[in-house]
Amino acid sequence: MAKLLHLSCSPRADSESSAGARVFLDGFRQARPDWDIDVVDLWRERLPEFAGPIVEAKYARMKAQPFNDAQRDSFAEAERMALRFSLADRVLISTPMWNFSIPYKLKQWFDVIVQPGLTFRFDPSLGYLPLLKDRPTTVILASGSDFATGMNRGRIDMATPYLREILRFIGISNVRFVPIGPTTGPQQPIEAARERAHQHLAAMAANF
Repeated sequence: MAKLLHLSCSPRADSESSAGARVFLDGFRQARPDWDIDVVDLWRERLPEFAGPIVEAKYARMKAQPFNDAQRDSFAEAERMALRFSLADRVLISTPMWNFSIPYKLKQWFDVIVQPGLTFRFDPSLGYLPLLKDRPTTVILASGSDFATGMNRGRIDMATPYLREILRFIGISNVRFVPIGPTTGPQQPIEAARERAHQHLAAMAANF
């Protein structure tokens, strides 16, 4: 069965990024009722800490050294998470912007799956090469500022370039971003931004 994987990155069910994801998924289910939707809630999933044996496993892998038992167990968790991602035919990421960038849970998820021999490899003559196949990916990014029209109140969006580059690094280049903002301030601009984004997401979902 074809699968869409949804990385849900907000701890708040009523957040703007979560609401945008619901609009998108409602439209997607109508367009593709036979698809499986695998939701990875990063605030409910158990993510391994990127420390100790898993870090040692990464460097052992880079040096072509065998794992000890602790390293093998830790790397198996990274393999499980990366496999779940790699099996998806489509990907949806819904996330807020925190402190100009992404929530630490999403960064932790990337730190765990971006592993040599798992999602990328290094060739001495060619450099770093991705190991995952490309697939259509939509990123819903909600922020307190309006980065869509440039009314960003002097803030810098570091989330979009990071997500674009880390996904490209592992092989995902077909990425479309849907900003939602502002999410703070006067109510009228918030509601207008929400309506624009939801209309766009509903239209995208029908052809995703």
